[in-house]
Order: sequence, then structure tokens, then C-alpha cells
Amino acid sequence: MIDLFDVFLLMLFATACAWWWHAHGLREHALNLVKQHCSKVDVELLDGNVALRRLALLPDARGRKRLARVYGFEFTVTGEQRHIGSITLFGKHVGHIELAPHPFREPPAPSAQVIEMQQWRSQQHNSDTTTRH
Repeated sequence: MIDLFDVFLLMLFATACAWWWHAHGLREHALNLVKQHCSKVDVELLDGNVALRRLALLPDARGRKRLARVYGFEFTVTGEQRHIGSITLFGKHVGHIELAPHPFREPPAPSAQVIEMQQWRSQQHNSDTTTRH
């Protein structure tokens, strides 16, 4: 026969499963936000995942202490070095995303045209003679 303790254990198990399911959904949401941020700032997310680092009471944008989930991830700029980053979520709302100091990619240099010295001198000479006449 089912007694009150069995019902309590069943409810405890159901609550733990619901919390785990909800936490998994928040992790997926954090991963999507990090992917968007990485593409916006032109860095590459490594390993395609985020990992829960800690649960903490942190101040939100209004200064109130709320339960926050802090997820960590790794990214690269050049493909040679790994850098760490973190995202803080208050429920489904982003607190902030931080990236460790990292080098920036230099924009590609405009294509330079090489001019031979004799060609340059002849162009200079032609322009000088046209301005004198």
C-alpha cells in the first residue's frame, strides 16, 4: 500500500526531473545566445557547447539579487589559442556575456599594386611636363 512517505519520494523525484528538464532547456538557450554573440563579434565558438560553472545569487540590471546561472565556454580568434568566456542568465534573460582579452583579426589589407621604379618615374615625368605646358 502507498503511504505518505512514498508519495513524498515520488513528488521529490518528479520535482528533480522537472528541474533537470528546465535546466537543460536553459543550457540550450544559453548555447544559442553564445553562438549569436560569437558570430557577431567574429570569433569562433569551440566545441559547440556551454557548461554550467555555478549557480549564484547575483545582482541583476536593477541591482536586485537573483538566482543566476553562469555558463562557461571557450572560443578562438586565430584557431591557435583557446580563450574563455562566460554568459550569465537570470532565468531566460541574459545578464551579460564576457569574453577574455583576446587578439582581434586585422581586416584584410587592400590589394597593393606593385609599380616598377622606371614606370613610376615615367609617370612622374609625364605629369610634370603636362603641368609645365
